[in-house]
Amino acid sequence: MKLDPHPGQPASGGIATASTTQHNRTAASGARRRTRLSMPAAAAGPVADRGHRQNHCTPTRGGQLPTDDHHPYVLDPAGRDIRAEGAHLRARGPVTKVILPGDVPAWSVTSHALLEQLLTDPRVSKDPRQHWPRFIAGEITPEWPLYAWVSVTNMFTAYGSDHRRLRRLVTPAFTARRTAQLRPRVERIVASVLDDLPDTAIDGVVDLRQHFAYVIPVQVITELMGVPEGSMAVGIRACIDNIFNTGLGPEDAAANYRTTYHLLNDLIDYRRRQPGDDLTSYLISSGDTDESLTEAEVVDTLLLIIAAGHETTVNLLDNAVYALLTAPDQRDLVRTGKVTWIDVIEESLRVDAPVAHLPLRYAVEDISIAGTTIPKGDAILASYAAAGQDPEHHGPSAGAFDATRDVKDHLAFGYGVHYCLGAPLARMEAATALPALFERFPSLALVHSPARIKPVPSFISNGHRSLPVTLTPGGAGT
Repeated sequence: MKLDPHPGQPASGGIATASTTQHNRTAASGARRRTRLSMPAAAAGPVADRGHRQNHCTPTRGGQLPTDDHHPYVLDPAGRDIRAEGAHLRARGPVTKVILPGDVPAWSVTSHALLEQLLTDPRVSKDPRQHWPRFIAGEITPEWPLYAWVSVTNMFTAYGSDHRRLRRLVTPAFTARRTAQLRPRVERIVASVLDDLPDTAIDGVVDLRQHFAYVIPVQVITELMGVPEGSMAVGIRACIDNIFNTGLGPEDAAANYRTTYHLLNDLIDYRRRQPGDDLTSYLISSGDTDESLTEAEVVDTLLLIIAAGHETTVNLLDNAVYALLTAPDQRDLVRTGKVTWIDVIEESLRVDAPVAHLPLRYAVEDISIAGTTIPKGDAILASYAAAGQDPEHHGPSAGAFDATRDVKDHLAFGYGVHYCLGAPLARMEAATALPALFERFPSLALVHSPARIKPVPSFISNGHRSLPVTLTPGGAGT
């Protein structure tokens, strides 16, 4: 039997009627009414000053931005300059009011220390069904481009005992032993990708984002999940890409939401008929135990693992390669063994967090922090990219890639009870793929200047649209 994405919710846009939208949020929750969430007219138009609209964020004298609640910072949904935007946010204070797509307000936290504090604070929840009044009131619908980030029923949005139960059921698939068992397969995938890389060149140029950084983690995670090759795999990959595209319009966002769940249900049906040694089959079988995942939790957990399992690693590989190709001195340190590939990976995660902003968390009660009160029920945005370049934590050179840096700690994989289960797998993939790439193609070089390398259209995903390079294998190196 196929699952509806979330039973009782309208399958398409429009104003939902009372007869079609009433459903139980949780066993202890009441009903809610869904209405269309309108998108801001300015979202598709020009964005002033690198990601904020001047009518909301007019700089005051000296270039300082107003920090009071009456002048929230409007995030650029296209993520055209995440570094500059992070600097703007930090200049407004460690905790500042922002506007998300759809004119949804939230509090951005950009201080490394304060973000650590909030990520371990029991007064901060990830469950919108319990703690976000806008979601409870039905103001957040599938037309919102971030809807899949908040509406899922899995450990990503769970709170308290629900989170502990869901994480306990999924953790066995991501143990150190399981990750080590995957290493030989990852090595074979990397070798195969590198063998094929020269054949992907067009006029001598290879897009490393598409043919290296993207293909390796996608192949790893789809094999781990037991996704059969063919139209299902292609469709799931396209849907996940769109989930990270925060510039989607309401109709496209809703259509992508429906397609995603249709394909995930197809995957579950396939693995019910043909179970294997994969994570989907494991999650299905765990649903047959006494302390089991519900059907909705199985689907949403698949969505979480596939999305988190490839986009984070794609951007990690992309950003690490870009950093070395734009900083020859750093590349030489790796080549001569003065820094390790682990140093490169951790510094890349710090200075360019693969997920720039992670939606969303919610204040369970009023929270006073850094001279600011986040009111009960308000949304909180973990701004990992800005925190990774926090000069209060990393010093005045926080914005520079420096693999020799003594302190490289970061929050790229989260912190506290929601720390990413797949972090060891992502690190292992990067530690396998990056040295293999530079050993195979020692004269690797960017085709364009850094100014011509454009970011992906997202304020969540932090990477590049493409990474055009020449391979010139067998060269003298840089």
